[in-house]
Amino acid sequence: MGFTRTELETFRDATVPDVVGPGLRLLFVGINPGLWTAATQTHFAHPGNRFYPALLRAGIITRPIDPGAGMTDDDRAHLHSRGIGLTNIVARATARADELSREELRAGGRALLEFVQEHRPAVVAIAGITAYRTAFGVPKAVSGEQPGTFGGSRLWVVPNPSGLNAHATVATLAEAYAEPARAAGVLND
Repeated sequence: MGFTRTELETFRDATVPDVVGPGLRLLFVGINPGLWTAATQTHFAHPGNRFYPALLRAGIITRPIDPGAGMTDDDRAHLHSRGIGLTNIVARATARADELSREELRAGGRALLEFVQEHRPAVVAIAGITAYRTAFGVPKAVSGEQPGTFGGSRLWVVPNPSGLNAHATVATLAEAYAEPARAAGVLND
């Protein structure tokens, strides 16, 4: 499935439904949906995004998911069965995360806290240190587990899987994602 730039632009400001099921243990949080994500209604869907390959390599999921074609009901059921959920700090789609304002990220952070308090995952993993620092007003935060809890959940900041994050590889992302997955009881190795 491919889209022209013009087609993708029609998805600007669209939203993507959260993937949250019963038994949520690990909630992955993106910055906001990209246009490809909005077009396919699938989190982390751009073909250059390494999210699902990293989850598979880490053993967090046990079968491939092809998000570029759109997530299937079976894909969602697989994530639910593993206790994995997906959401974003900011709900609206943009071409690039740097199109979001500081206030939009902060408002998204407040909304995420409420979401976490409602759904009560064991662990939250936010993908993107710069967005995390802005959304939560912690300019010196570093990647990894954060001190304290977030809405009662343990909190990690993990690398963004976007192809724009050039220094991250599927292998390094898998390693980073495995740590919160172990803490959530999703990965036992």
